[in-house]
Amino acid sequence: MTASDDDIQPTEPSNSTTPHSDTRLVDRSKLSKMYQHYVEVKDKYPHALLLYRVGDFFETFFQDAVTVSRELELVLTSKHGGEVGRVAMTGVPHHAWERYTTQLVEKGYAVVICDQVEDASEAVGLVRREVTRILTPGTLLEEGMLKASRNNYLAAVVIAANHWGLAYADISTGEFLTTQGSDLEHLTQELMRLQPSEVLFPTNAPDLGILLRPGETSPNLPQCLPPAFCYCLRSQSSFSQGEARSRLLQKYKLRSLEGLGCEHLPLAVRAAGGLLEYLEDTQKENQVPLQLLRSYTVTDYLIVDHQTRRNLEITQTVRDGTFHGSLLWALDRTSTAMGGRALRRWLLQPLIDIKGIRARQDTIQELVENTALRQELRQLLKQIYDLERLTGRAGSGTANAKDLMALADSLSRLPELAELVVEANSPFLKALQKVQPVLEELAAKIHAHIVEAPPIHIKEGGLIRAGVNNLLDESKATVEADQQWIANLEVDERAKTGIPNLKVGFNKTFGYYISISRTKADQVPANYIRKQTLTNEERYITPELKEREARILSARDDLNQLEYEIFVALREEVGAQAEIIRNLSRAVAAADVLCGLAELAVNQGYCRPEIVPGREIEIVEGRHPVVEQSLPAGFFVPNSTQLGQQSTVNSQQSTVNSQQSIVNSQQSTVNSQQSTVNPDLIILTGPNASGKSCYLRQVGLIQLMAQTGSFVPARFAKLGVCDRIFTRVGAVDDLATGQSTFMVEMNETANILNHATTRSLVLLDEIGRGTATFDGLSIAWAVAEYLATDIKARTIFATHYHELNELAGMLTNVANYQVTVKELPDQIIFLHQVQPGGADKSYGIEAGRLAGLPAVVIKRAKQVMGQIEKHSKIAIGLRENL
Repeated sequence: MTASDDDIQPTEPSNSTTPHSDTRLVDRSKLSKMYQHYVEVKDKYPHALLLYRVGDFFETFFQDAVTVSRELELVLTSKHGGEVGRVAMTGVPHHAWERYTTQLVEKGYAVVICDQVEDASEAVGLVRREVTRILTPGTLLEEGMLKASRNNYLAAVVIAANHWGLAYADISTGEFLTTQGSDLEHLTQELMRLQPSEVLFPTNAPDLGILLRPGETSPNLPQCLPPAFCYCLRSQSSFSQGEARSRLLQKYKLRSLEGLGCEHLPLAVRAAGGLLEYLEDTQKENQVPLQLLRSYTVTDYLIVDHQTRRNLEITQTVRDGTFHGSLLWALDRTSTAMGGRALRRWLLQPLIDIKGIRARQDTIQELVENTALRQELRQLLKQIYDLERLTGRAGSGTANAKDLMALADSLSRLPELAELVVEANSPFLKALQKVQPVLEELAAKIHAHIVEAPPIHIKEGGLIRAGVNNLLDESKATVEADQQWIANLEVDERAKTGIPNLKVGFNKTFGYYISISRTKADQVPANYIRKQTLTNEERYITPELKEREARILSARDDLNQLEYEIFVALREEVGAQAEIIRNLSRAVAAADVLCGLAELAVNQGYCRPEIVPGREIEIVEGRHPVVEQSLPAGFFVPNSTQLGQQSTVNSQQSTVNSQQSIVNSQQSTVNSQQSTVNPDLIILTGPNASGKSCYLRQVGLIQLMAQTGSFVPARFAKLGVCDRIFTRVGAVDDLATGQSTFMVEMNETANILNHATTRSLVLLDEIGRGTATFDGLSIAWAVAEYLATDIKARTIFATHYHELNELAGMLTNVANYQVTVKELPDQIIFLHQVQPGGADKSYGIEAGRLAGLPAVVIKRAKQVMGQIEKHSKIAIGLRENL
């Protein structure tokens, strides 16, 4: 700490004199120089928390200190700030800044790091400090701040006249994509799919730069932007067409955006350009190595809206939001962090391109059939670190020596990986067969330069091997000679003085010293200079000792700086190859996903689904991929499904022919030559807890898995490609917007009816249960009828309204199915088997008995039910009206 920083007194808790806690209410001319500089920096980042390096701490002052104290549950202190008196202060140790800032960023704050950029011992006047990092939720690079299994997206949105442009990037992996559309509902769904950590939005609002945390609202944000994300309000100028286009052309050194596929996508260009400008603002000197911008179209993929993702529990469970029990949990057999992220992306954005789906299937097929290749590939992949993020940190100048060693170790495995798949035929394995020599050379150079177990900090020396740099080796030899002299000094001085307990020590305050107990003080030589007196000992120095110390410390500083420069140059070489490394890392990630899916297919007995251009969904003995793994082996009861296409059914066969689809191996006898039309809509009835919801979800998950390219849990499957999957499963009150359960249900149903097509898959689990019986039944009937006659989407409609079974007798593309039970005199047994035919009872009273309702209540319920069934004319009235 220099003289100019002496006004930073020792920390003490706030007392009765209230410290200043707002920079806007203080007379800045009366602040000390250091505080004046702090306030100047804070003015540039009014909406961020400023961490200001003072000695061994990053301090926050004024209003930021109050916020940090509250959010991190740290003690709010105060310090002398000049003539103004005391100012509020909260600090964290400099070596632990990542841990604390991670917590702040997770809470939705932006954090500015203002670090010391010169040695305090060499500073003349105030220690020079500069902003070195700006951390926001969408711009994190540090390993400890990121989740290995998922991307950390920064998104930018532009909306004009109900048209929209979206760009998003993960600066830790380099992904950079953009798209444009005309349906605001698609924008909402894309944001919900991406789950960005931060969303940039241009506005003319005066309070620019503010970061709205999740749940905070602003009149400047349109309703189509989900409130669950952090939003950063930005100036319109950086999102203007001219400036955005110019920035993209300059970034990629292009003359046209045609090659990026967005020359004629003005809103997509504006969003991408605005995102780049934000990265330039926040990353300062760090040049983030983004991949070449790619454009895409939302409708080029299977659209799975947020409600469907939630209901199908693709990445987390509905009940408690955990990973365990989700589809991703059930399918993830990846060996690398890159593969884990890729699998997540694939599940959230399945394909509709049959060729692309089959290419993934071909790779899985080859790995299923070649057990040795699959097992060796999995073992080798486990030895490869996160190439994408290691390269990102190297390219941005934040990687340490351990990062480069991990990168080199991974690159060294790539030739072995290429040799392993040299005879592979599938496209995703062929992509691994060639490793560019520059990557092998780079790995060898890193190993030759950096010591085997390097320290974490790159400015404290101990990084570079001997033989790399002659000047470095000579300097090290000189320092080692001086250190050896000091190491021998203790023995020599003991011999000279005759003091057996004489010791040579070192501390940061006084440097090297000779320690002698006070009882031997009369034996101290005349050339010893007393430096410090302690209770039991005296500490001395000698002119020669101080000369050696000065040489060592000076040489050590020079050594550390030279090692740092060598390391930085090496890191820049890695950054220069970022595009090549990342291209290969994408191939490794894809192979890892497919290898994991092949392992899953073998272990779980999955089949390769036949993907066809038509509308049919034919699944023989399908299983729910998550529930099956949650039960003991063999306990899950499989069921078959047929929707949307004509086929021939032979129920006389005792085994399933893999070339022929059947409705269900348990179905009643049907003429073996009879031609039937698979229904577009199935009315599924059965008691509570019998498995209707599980059956609905398993059909949706099998379809989604197939379009991801995965094998599926079934004996046989033939599936037409869907454009969208819709689900309506259960509902809860939305108290925040004042919507009841029934209104939530109706909103979800309206969304389905307004967007479903003949190529969609619709899975409905109860409609109309939140209102009066007749109202609910009427709505359920009308919805089912509309889906079957107007939209003709492939639909499974699970319901307790067994009156809907009447539809099958009126519409040729509707069929009745039921989940069967076995009735005994005093109980029912759920068989969990789906068979043709409609149930005429819901067994709700029996379910109440199983739940423990009093016997008198059960008895009375049966009496009331008898009267209702006796007098109800619902079914008769429906037939008469139609």
